Amino acid sequence: MNDFYRRKLPHWHPEGQVFFITFRLADSLPIHVIQELEGRHERDRQIIRARYSGAQQRDELYKLDKKYFGYFDSWLDRCEEESPRWLADERVARVVTEEIHRLDSKRYRLEAYCIMSNHCHLLVDTGEHTFKPIHDGVTAPYPLADTLKLLKGRTARYCNQALGRSGAFWHHESYDHVVRDQKEFERIVWYIADNPVKAGLVEKWEDWQFTFVSRN
Repeated sequence: MNDFYRRKLPHWHPEGQVFFITFRLADSLPIHVIQELEGRHERDRQIIRARYSGAQQRDELYKLDKKYFGYFDSWLDRCEEESPRWLADERVARVVTEEIHRLDSKRYRLEAYCIMSNHCHLLVDTGEHTFKPIHDGVTAPYPLADTLKLLKGRTARYCNQALGRSGAFWHHESYDHVVRDQKEFERIVWYIADNPVKAGLVEKWEDWQFTFVSRN
């Protein structure tokens, strides 16, 4: 099974791992912000490739990707009022939560998620859910990419129906990050759960109806 998938961004999808995934609404970030972040990211990647090799290079690139996700996520919060906020509609958020749970035990073991007004954070364990897609296509050899295509495709259709609109619902790419160890896993769980608290929407993470953390 292949584990490296590329659209505009590189995606490393080793089989049977835990993944932290963020996907956002279409047009939720201004083009100039995306271009600036992607340009800086690529320049820093080139510096690392020139400076390091082997395992050290992989480690530095891994840390760089985490840093740039922080910039990316911060911009999503900063642009919240200007961007589409379709997920703030309870009907729409409910569609997304139902589909995330529907795929639990079929495509992954669900660990945590949080749905904000213009983006979603999702933590899943794919360790026991290797599958063979029943179709051909770009994502067929890549289980996680195929799962995200299914999740985003179904929710886009039903969310647009709920809103009485048409056109792109999700941005075409997602951020995905392989969780390396238990310490990072715990940090990410709390990062996800703390989103609505950090945004001032609730005082305790348990009070946000569109946050889920597995009892496991």
